[in-house]
Amino acid sequence: MPKGWGNMRALIVQRNRDLGRLWQRHLERLDVEVMLVPTAERALQVIQSHLFDVIVLDLVLSEGSALAVADLVQFRQPDANVVFVTDTTFFSDGSIFNHAANARALVKTATPPDDLAAIVHHYGFKDPAHEAHHNQVLD
Repeated sequence: MPKGWGNMRALIVQRNRDLGRLWQRHLERLDVEVMLVPTAERALQVIQSHLFDVIVLDLVLSEGSALAVADLVQFRQPDANVVFVTDTTFFSDGSIFNHAANARALVKTATPPDDLAAIVHHYGFKDPAHEAHHNQVLD
């Protein structure tokens, strides 16, 4: 668990711990607070107890369903965006966006870590001016 949660919070759900740690380091360089978990079960647990701005989600987990994780995120944290990563051609037709309303990107697992970090940072950034405007109460 990170020491202190900063402005942007990310959850990485990645079955390959070494790859997940690599992505974590690149995100931390952008001052993103990162939690890394290896399974859908663990992701479902932390989603219920921690808030995230963006989730990096391995589409093909060794245990559990990535789509179940995305569904819970949509329900519990509707403002969180999901960036799916995959090393397969499954969903390469873009249909992931029909199955997960909070999906913002589908990228290859082999995407350079700096590029993935930039994508995640983009989708995790919350513009306070936009949020204030978006959440205005109408008379």
